[in-house]
Amino acid sequence: MSTEPVPLTGGKSVYCINEFQLKQAFTLASDDPESSPKIQRKIKELEENFNRNEQAAIAFVIIDRLLNTVKKPEI
Repeated sequence: MSTEPVPLTGGKSVYCINEFQLKQAFTLASDDPESSPKIQRKIKELEENFNRNEQAAIAFVIIDRLLNTVKKPEI
């Protein structure tokens, strides 16, 4: 297994995250009284227990799963 960092920029774009989405994510992770502590706890755990490549893999897999498991509205 390579220990070289996987580049996170460059190459063909697969996912697009707009500025509004990114801002909302940071607000939820930093300012929301209920969600922020949970998110910060998991981020700290990930940073302490996973290397950079593993963290990137987790991030990309989570984004992909979210895109592919869109909850359909109940009628």
